[in-house]
Amino acid sequence: MKIIVNLDVMLAKRKMSSGELAERIGITQANLSILKTGKAKAIRFSTLSAICKELDCQPGDILEYSEE
Repeated sequence: MKIIVNLDVMLAKRKMSSGELAERIGITQANLSILKTGKAKAIRFSTLSAICKELDCQPGDILEYSEE
């Protein structure tokens, strides 16, 4: 079981940098990088909500489940 984070894909589609997103949602670039690389063990709903608001997307656009 694995959760895949497609944040890079959404950032590219919206032509937004990681730094810009981090600034807009009020988290550090380091914490956003941890999310992007899939190394995060958890994500707050408030953070996920802020990301979705800024990228105009749904949580399912960012998070994906894989059995492998």
